[in-house]
Amino acid sequence: MKILVVNGPNINLTGKREPGVYGSLTLEQINEKIKLRAAQSGAECEFFQSNCEGALIDRLQQAIGNTDGIILNAGAYTHYSYALRDCIASLDIPVVEVHMSNIAAREEFRHTSVISPVCKGQIMGFGYSSYLLALEYLTMEQ
Repeated sequence: MKILVVNGPNINLTGKREPGVYGSLTLEQINEKIKLRAAQSGAECEFFQSNCEGALIDRLQQAIGNTDGIILNAGAYTHYSYALRDCIASLDIPVVEVHMSNIAAREEFRHTSVISPVCKGQIMGFGYSSYLLALEYLTMEQ
């Protein structure tokens, strides 16, 4: 089983950026935890991060035909990227939306996710464990 983990803008600063909100682990440390958990489930993970909307869309489209599930933290694009939403809707791959913080308990503009209606589900508010919960779902469902 192949799982693609995609992170959007500013997630590369995790561990440095607002550690009270996003935690103190770096993205590399989070990816290592995901990779170890995936191996325990017999899955293989590939990781991608970009601050650019088009690069995220390109990578998601490249997953067609060779990926069994996608874990997506779209960052701020969650709230306004209809292009990313349309890309997800066109995939025949389950996509789980994740957020380390509870976006429903934050600023008003973060309460709406334009991508959640086209994702299999949404997991938020559990720090880096949001990724692990998404991974557990994807590996159990296949």
